[in-house]
Amino acid sequence: MSQTPFEQVESLRIGTVEFVSPDEVKVGLDIAAPDSVALNTGGPRPFPRVNGYLLVPVDDGFLVGQTEWMTIERSPFPKRRGMQDFGLVDLPYPLRRLSLNPLGTLRTARDGNGYVFRRGADALPSVGAAVVLPTDLQLRSIVESGEGRRVKIGTSPLAGDARVFVDPNRLFGRHLAVLGNTGSGKSCSVAGLIRWSVEQARETCGGTPNARFIVLDPNGEYSRAFSNNDPTIQARIFKVNPGEGEKALKVPLWFWNSAEWCSFTQASAKTQRPTLMHALRFVRDGHTTPTGDASHEMRRFLRTLVTTIRIEQNAGSPWAAFPKPKSFFEKLEKWKIGLEDELSSFAGDQQARLQALIDKLEELCAPRRGQYPHYDFTRQEVQDLLTTTSEAYSVFGGAEADILPSDVDAPRPFEGASLLRSVEAAAEMLNVSEYVETLLVRIRSLLTDSRMKPILGGVSDTTLDEWLTDYIGSNNAESGCVSVIDLSLVPTEVVHVVTAVIARMTFEALQRYVKLNGVTLPTVLVMEEAHTFIKRYKEDLENQDAATICCQVFERIAREGRKFGLGLVLSSQRPSELSPTVLSQCNTFLLHRISNDRDQDLVRRLVPDNLRGLLRELPSLPSQTAILLGWASELPVLVRMNDLPRSQQPRSDDPDFWGVWIGEDEDGQKISRDVDWARVAHHWQEAPESGSEGEA
Repeated sequence: MSQTPFEQVESLRIGTVEFVSPDEVKVGLDIAAPDSVALNTGGPRPFPRVNGYLLVPVDDGFLVGQTEWMTIERSPFPKRRGMQDFGLVDLPYPLRRLSLNPLGTLRTARDGNGYVFRRGADALPSVGAAVVLPTDLQLRSIVESGEGRRVKIGTSPLAGDARVFVDPNRLFGRHLAVLGNTGSGKSCSVAGLIRWSVEQARETCGGTPNARFIVLDPNGEYSRAFSNNDPTIQARIFKVNPGEGEKALKVPLWFWNSAEWCSFTQASAKTQRPTLMHALRFVRDGHTTPTGDASHEMRRFLRTLVTTIRIEQNAGSPWAAFPKPKSFFEKLEKWKIGLEDELSSFAGDQQARLQALIDKLEELCAPRRGQYPHYDFTRQEVQDLLTTTSEAYSVFGGAEADILPSDVDAPRPFEGASLLRSVEAAAEMLNVSEYVETLLVRIRSLLTDSRMKPILGGVSDTTLDEWLTDYIGSNNAESGCVSVIDLSLVPTEVVHVVTAVIARMTFEALQRYVKLNGVTLPTVLVMEEAHTFIKRYKEDLENQDAATICCQVFERIAREGRKFGLGLVLSSQRPSELSPTVLSQCNTFLLHRISNDRDQDLVRRLVPDNLRGLLRELPSLPSQTAILLGWASELPVLVRMNDLPRSQQPRSDDPDFWGVWIGEDEDGQKISRDVDWARVAHHWQEAPESGSEGEA
């Protein structure tokens, strides 16, 4: 018959509880307790050891505690359990003490075989309770317990090299942050988590798993880790200048929404942004070039008037402080002239409605043309104008459903040159042509930049469903489980916008998948160098730049992604620069070596566990070793990550200065670094192939 937990206590006892609180248990070690190696647990084991595990019997199991600190207290006499003879001479005697952080409870399994660990302490011990060493079986049970132990990621050096497993549902479902200094092994950990998860899923299902990982790679590291020739992963590699078997990176400009356009063009809020909104709505509706149909063109013009009046009405411009009412008056004058020029082209009811609108505009403008005019409009005047304009719009075939704010962000194809023409036309209608010149210059520079043409492409380069199939994955992931999007050669001016567009399109596609199918399509979005793209920003800025818009996309994914099956993995060497909103939504942390004081302080505030002792190891953790804590782990555990073959590691090796200097590596292999700057210069200066986008 196997021993009960209490029958094992005496042989493994090493001390006595001297102090108890909800977050700390202080222990006095017996004089006979091991001082370097314990041999009575089934095998030699270092003891005592900071961050090691000890057990305290409570009720029907053991309280599991993690050693936070150890100390020696000098005593005038030795304190032996069960002995009161202190001797004739009082000499100083070292007494050892340590402190435990309560982590959870270890109980015998229901079937009597082994143990089961659960977080949280149902009962705390009393003063005088025995403190015992865990056996090898108990130690492994502490680390290896938990549901959904599906993917092995490493071993725990503090628990007898017990295997550390994670549940992908927990690891990816509530977002993961991989944090650590350069060279600490972050990239290998991220690549390993993806590879080990896919490999285990493949082994379990006996075929290609329906897994989807999208890696946003700003440094071009992961092309080696997930080669497109790897039959296990079947990765799709997207690059600006693709090689053999790789695909060209395409993020068409018609994917960009209004916020991304405004951030890139730095459109001012007062005039340029409304003009750009009108232009985007025109081109997304297909109204990009003159059709020759006067009725069609008038309907488009009247729709613009209706939309503009509503915008001005909602903003209160017609009755706001000067000069806004005057600007509204000037728009009315310009609209009146434009309508009068076109009036003769129509007849019947159409001409009558246009004449009624011209009369209404004249009624509003006439009193405000005097020498000392009062430009303010009343709400009723503006409402009457809106009614008259809407009636004219209806006569020309317009419908209320055509005037929707969401149209401006729908990913409908259009050419860049068409957008440019539409901005000019919208500025003319809104009487702000002199204020949009800088906006036009920025759009022209985007359309004519040879570096951006291969990325932005044209309308015929890809369709929305083709892009989603390539980048998120085909049905049942038949085209592969991993998409690596290499952003290393994307021009700096657009890299934040391109990253934001890819992340947002992925998120919104999964939103619509849930709406249409009623279930989620689990997908993982990996953001390497996250501190560059998810950087904290000032919220009170009127004009937000591209970096801010990019961060806001990831904040939305962090808040809402779980509901739509989109998990987020962040990898960063500067957690103190990351958005607090995104970090606060991460429920699991894999912490590599962190040396910076600010980063260490931030991590201590973020983690959801009582880890004062364990987190003190952050500055001294060796490479390939990390602390796993949070939702995906039953308890905080020190993990030595699995080995990755060199061919499967991201390309993030430290430069071998000495090997290059002397011409050979540590294994005696020759190292050559031939320099041909002419080849570099040619590659640098060579213009990419012209895309289908026309010159603007």
